[in-house]
Amino acid sequence: MNRAMQGFAGLALLLGLAASSAFGQGFFSESGPGPQVRPGEEVVVSFESSATVVRPGETITIAFIMNHAPSWHSWPSAAQDVLPPEIADFALRTEAGLDGVQPSWISHVGPVQWPEPHDAPVANPMGGAPISVPTYSGRAIAYLPVIVSDDAEPGDVSLDVRVFFQACDDSVCVMPRTETDTLALTIVERDAPIEATTPDPNIFGDFDPSVFAQMRSGEIATIDSAASTPDQGESIAPATTGRTFFGISVPQGDGVVGIVILALLSALGGFILNLTPCVLPVIPLKIMAISHHAGSPGRSLYLGLWMAAGVIGFWLGIGLPVAFLTSVTDPSRLFGIWWVTLGIGVLIAMMGVGIMGLFAINLPQQVYMVNPKADSAPGSFAFGVMTAVLGLPCFGFVAGALLAGAATLPTSVILIIFGSLGVGMAAPYLVLSAKPGLVEKLPRTGPASELVKQVMGLLLLAAAAYFIGSGLIALVSERPWMARQLHWWAVALFGAAAGVWLLVRTVQITSKAAPRFVFTIVAVVIGAVGVLYAMDSTAKARENYQDRAAAIAAAGGEGQLITTTWIDYSPELLERARSEGYIVVLDFTAEWCLNCKALKAAVLNREPVKSALASDRIISMTVDLTSTKAPGWEKLRELGQTGIPLLVVYGPGLDEPWQSNAYTAQQVMDALEAARDDSNVPES
Repeated sequence: MNRAMQGFAGLALLLGLAASSAFGQGFFSESGPGPQVRPGEEVVVSFESSATVVRPGETITIAFIMNHAPSWHSWPSAAQDVLPPEIADFALRTEAGLDGVQPSWISHVGPVQWPEPHDAPVANPMGGAPISVPTYSGRAIAYLPVIVSDDAEPGDVSLDVRVFFQACDDSVCVMPRTETDTLALTIVERDAPIEATTPDPNIFGDFDPSVFAQMRSGEIATIDSAASTPDQGESIAPATTGRTFFGISVPQGDGVVGIVILALLSALGGFILNLTPCVLPVIPLKIMAISHHAGSPGRSLYLGLWMAAGVIGFWLGIGLPVAFLTSVTDPSRLFGIWWVTLGIGVLIAMMGVGIMGLFAINLPQQVYMVNPKADSAPGSFAFGVMTAVLGLPCFGFVAGALLAGAATLPTSVILIIFGSLGVGMAAPYLVLSAKPGLVEKLPRTGPASELVKQVMGLLLLAAAAYFIGSGLIALVSERPWMARQLHWWAVALFGAAAGVWLLVRTVQITSKAAPRFVFTIVAVVIGAVGVLYAMDSTAKARENYQDRAAAIAAAGGEGQLITTTWIDYSPELLERARSEGYIVVLDFTAEWCLNCKALKAAVLNREPVKSALASDRIISMTVDLTSTKAPGWEKLRELGQTGIPLLVVYGPGLDEPWQSNAYTAQQVMDALEAARDDSNVPES
């Protein structure tokens, strides 16, 4: 195989595997910072039926109730077409309707009646401040009109319904969700008495029942037993929803087309797995073993079929546990847990680094010793299973990623994905067992194969960055105080890794007790210092965040003058505080300024300064200069300063603000005292 072909193979592998997971939502996990909203509760969905007992020919209305948390919204249906083009290009529109095939006891399903959208701030895709566009927010209810068939048989029936949506606030969108439910109904005889009930007006008050007459007369399109096609632009009850994966979409068609495309793409991914260095060299050996035991072309094909079945069985064996999991629970919620998404990213990163050659992944020696004979059907089947198993060091990351991505899919789709992967991987063995002479035309491994590995490793690191980033966003969403602590945890983890590596290598290098003891102490110190500091820093950040949130809530929200905690600097707040006679303390700092943090920890966060700053006439402001565009830089230049740390005190008793780049607790206390009257401030 030439280098161009191997490069194409590596790219096709990644694209094929990405597309084979295109129906999944597990990799969409990206949580937003909604106010005090836990992941998955940005929108709470419920379903209601206007009646639970109906006669043949009567009507029912299904209500899809979406309760949005404050500041959260979902995108309006495509049928309403109210979004501006720059938003419509990426917004995942809300869909509602039947889940699956229309039951035979229903004659007509009408178009969904959608709630009225309301303007809400959303992220501007062109950058800058949020823009206002129509969205669903608050309590939004969609209605699905259903007509029971005239010849419906009496008895208990059920109706499967679903709603697909994506929740967003004014800055981020979380993973799209599909909520489903099964509504229990009873059909009685046409002349059977039914206790008269009135649908809850709080739920069904906005529904327009005139749609039923239009459905019966044919004035509007419906889905009926003849599968009539709705007019262009009508909103109907969709049975399925298209999926995308990293922007790659799979055509949905009528359902069958989408499944066929999914199977073909999965088979392509499985086929290209044979090009990895762990598998490609052994293909000729496996085929020659089969040919040796077969003795004839017909039997060679027979044994090849069993070997292919073993490869397929291996992949189905991987997929079955996931299929079982999805049949008993909703695993998609797992991806709302930050450490799940982060852990997947770390695992993929390790695989990416490993496949590039930094370290080798080897199976236990006992596995390599298993060598079933390919001279019988059971032996060839086991031969195929072991062929796939021995390739795991090179494509184990594929199985791991698919296990995670497929966790949100229906059981049938999971089995199609993994079964098709097996078919694609088994195809060369089947073809070569029928035509063993083609073995001589197979490519061999070499520098080009290594290049494919390296490129695949880099692309895996790109995917790992996505998952790690998503996990960190979810972490910060759940624990906002972690936003400015993540780099310290990175420092701590690398420090801990250094300590562990020092300990392991010391034990390997020397058997002497003294060096082992000394370097064990050193390793513990190296590993513990960073972790202990990160833990302490995070605990303080959490305490400060909670105190600040409580103070802001008590003051009535952001933008208020608060004396009990540090608040963020703004020129407007500074001028307001000074005009109202407050003493104002400005602490100029940045995430990259270690001296700033050390001074604050040693002076401002300790007694007696800490209590003094909590006085009801003192406003303490943090002037964060982490970004070069921070408004505090202008204030720094105005004060005639060029660097930080810097502490500034304004007060009624000071003609000029007191400033210091290296202060003590006593100097700060003296400055605060001087700010209360007209006495002079001691030189710093």
